[in-house]
Amino acid sequence: MPDERAHYFVGSYADMHDLVEDLVVPDGVPEAAATVLRTARELLRQSYYCYEFSTVAVMHSLIAVEIVMRDRIPGAGKKPLQQLIKQGAETGVLTARQAEYLDYGRKIRNGMAHGKTTHAVMPPAMAVPMVTTSFTIVSDVLCHRSLTDCH
Repeated sequence: MPDERAHYFVGSYADMHDLVEDLVVPDGVPEAAATVLRTARELLRQSYYCYEFSTVAVMHSLIAVEIVMRDRIPGAGKKPLQQLIKQGAETGVLTARQAEYLDYGRKIRNGMAHGKTTHAVMPPAMAVPMVTTSFTIVSDVLCHRSLTDCH
């Protein structure tokens, strides 16, 4: 059965396919990050049945960004995400806007992970652009250190 709130953003489950059709894992993404991105996409699709999945999709997509940043930022080691974001912005791996987005997402994620934010529900209309941004950042971070043109 669809979540009772699903009708606020789509008419039917088939419409969910259109909602996520542009969320394609870029070529060259490490498998660990690619799996996480695909899961985030499917969580968005399934938010038709469980509205809260859209929030989980956003949090999950941040994991993929962190995986790629750890791979691309020199000396990343076990630095917290906040430091990776700062270093990524300082070295040009991330744009200022990307760093701002990631820091915002990091704060939401931390609030949920540490029990400070509970029952957070992000409507799919908000979640899709945020997950799309994660897909884009993963692609951009991979291309930053690449010798080939990725776009």
